[in-house]
Amino acid sequence: MPRASARHILVSSEAKCNELKAAIEAGADFAQVAKDNSSCPSSRDGGNLGSFGPGQMVREFDQVVFSAPVGVVQGPVKTQFGYHLVEVTSRQD
Repeated sequence: MPRASARHILVSSEAKCNELKAAIEAGADFAQVAKDNSSCPSSRDGGNLGSFGPGQMVREFDQVVFSAPVGVVQGPVKTQFGYHLVEVTSRQD
């Protein structure tokens, strides 16, 4: 069964999500940006969600985590919770 580890940043607007993505792409530390900006409780751990399998996260999030390249920030990804930046940190198929 496939497993993945990922971290994310959750914000309420697409504009803020794009702003944070640009900062990370310009060299800002993902974990620090998550700690400073994410509304998810995982922000305390730099956005780290740990390891999980398909179907354990909401569909839109799952689709990104199980298809995106490892180590490349994806987003904005819109879900019922808001807008996410997602980085897959590892995946086993």
